[in-house]
Amino acid sequence: MTEIETVEQFLRALESFDLDRALALVAPDVVYQNVPLAPARGVAAFERQLRGFARLADALEVELHHIAANGPIVLTERTDTLVMRGARAAFWVCGTFEVQAGKIVLWRDYFDWAQVVGRLLLAAPRALLGRLRG
Repeated sequence: MTEIETVEQFLRALESFDLDRALALVAPDVVYQNVPLAPARGVAAFERQLRGFARLADALEVELHHIAANGPIVLTERTDTLVMRGARAAFWVCGTFEVQAGKIVLWRDYFDWAQVVGRLLLAAPRALLGRLRG
């Protein structure tokens, strides 16, 4: 499997909330970071973040616009959409992945925090209404 295929499979596993399959594609010493937050280091810290996210969102949609590799480094441009109780919050993301021996050792995402917070705030009333309708 190429580095690009590894990243594509990883993103598809996240989309389907198949966290075990996603975790199988990362190295034990994986580093995950949403810039500028502090990175999660190691598979245990990464898994805690993934499982916490899965409890908050009902779905994740990943629209991959561009993907390119230069050796072990894979760059992505994508739109991620979080779905929470029927409310949708979509935002642009640029991701950097490093793949070694078929495993992701680094995943770093960059996005406009103001846009993400704004979209989540707009989605919050709809998500709350969806939760109340339950």
